[in-house]
Parts: sequence; C-alpha cells; structure tokens
Amino acid sequence: MRQISEDGRRILSDAAQRHGVSLDAVEHLILALAASGGSQAQFNHPDLGGMGQWSQGGMIMIGDMFNNGLKAKVDWLCQDLAGLLRGQELFAPAPVYQSQQQGGGVSLFVPGSYGQASGWPEELGQPSSVGSQNNLRYAFFPATRRLAIDMGGALTIYDTGDHQIGGFSQQQGGDQSLTFTSQYGLVRVGDLPVVRGASPGPQPEARQEPVQPIETVVETQWIQPISAPTAPQPGEDDIFAKIERLAALHAKGILTDEEFSTKKAELLARL
Repeated sequence: MRQISEDGRRILSDAAQRHGVSLDAVEHLILALAASGGSQAQFNHPDLGGMGQWSQGGMIMIGDMFNNGLKAKVDWLCQDLAGLLRGQELFAPAPVYQSQQQGGGVSLFVPGSYGQASGWPEELGQPSSVGSQNNLRYAFFPATRRLAIDMGGALTIYDTGDHQIGGFSQQQGGDQSLTFTSQYGLVRVGDLPVVRGASPGPQPEARQEPVQPIETVVETQWIQPISAPTAPQPGEDDIFAKIERLAALHAKGILTDEEFSTKKAELLARL
C-alpha cells in the first residue's frame, strides 16, 4: 500500500476538516482514488455511508442509498481529493521491493508503479501496480478492472470485479500460486474469471479399448414335471383311534347319538 507523506497527511487533514469527515475516511478515499489515477474510487467506510463507488463525471453510489445529503457530501469530497491528487504530491517515494513474508510467500506488490506498462495490452489502460518474480510478472489495471499475469511468456488476463487490490504474494514452490488482498480478505488469483488467456495445448485423446462382442450362450435344460404328492391315506389304527375319541365325546354328551353314528359310519367306510 502506498505511504502518505507527512505533507500529504497535513493536506488531507485540512480536507477532512473542510468536509466534516474523519482523517481516516479521507485517507481511505485517497488510496482508492490513487489506484485508478484519480478517475474513480471504490470504498467501504462508515463515514462515507458504507460500501460505495464514485466515478469522475459519472455516478455516485453509497451504502446509505436514500441519504441524498451524504451522497452529495461524498461526491464533493471525491472531486476535491481527485483535484489534490492531480495537483499535489501526497505520497512518499515508494521503493521497489521484494520482501520475504511469513509462511514462505514473497511479496510482489510494487506500490505506485505508474508508467511501467511496457509490454502490456494498451486497451487495459494504466496500471496502478506492477511486479515480477522469477519468470512471472503482473500488472493491475483498476480503471478497467483487469489483472494481467505473464508467466513464462503466456499472458492471462483476469476480471478483478469490485476487488480493491492492496497487495500480491507468491507462494514458494513449483506451482507459483498467486494470492492478493482486497476488502474481502485473502483471494486466490485462480478464483477470478479469466477474460483472456493462452490457448491450452492439444490434449491427448482418450484411448478407447476395443469392445469385444459378448456372446450369450443359453443352455436349455429339460425339467421333468413334478407331480403333486399324494395325501397319505389314514391307516386302520388311525381310524380306530378317531372312533374311540368320538365315543369319548359321545359319552360326555358333546356329540348326540345321531352325530356319533354318522361320524362312526364315515370312518368305518374308509377301511
């Protein structure tokens, strides 16, 4: 992030008093304006109505959308700061650096690297920051919301959306994974939508094994019908036993004389 000089902080403090906002809100806005060269700003600060966006000669949006007084106040403040940015030197000289970070990352963020757009597509505009490490270099273009990354001669351009990028880091390792910080925290470059990139090389065709025909063999088996088992015929002993039970029921009065005689005759007929 670019560092505001002592003289710049004094100038911004006067601007904060003129517009009746905090110095922190003014510094937040001036950094957002500097990222686009003074033409627009994306911000998120409670003194400014929360999350919002301002464009030179264009629209102004704030989180407190129905507060027209605050909207006009933010608009005048942005115009004033954009004029200060063009006419005053507010930032301290920013040296180019690559510093080691915790977790094995290398910082690639070079603040305030205006005019270093050599080799980048002209339609992207002016970069607010550029950097390089080994065979990788990048440039961030806030006006067009684009991030260009050149890795070994292969250029890929990403859509940064509403991210307010504040710094990049590259993990140590072969994959050279890039991350950056914005108002949403740590974000992977690989999660951004790709606008334009190098065409992928030819992919090997999937090898298809020949399909062997499947022969279905149906074996017919002759099944002999199985006749239903014949119910066993009651033997003589079984018939006499049933007659004795009937006699016992007759003696107890459960069966009448007629019923006993009928059942006895049926059983004797089976002999």
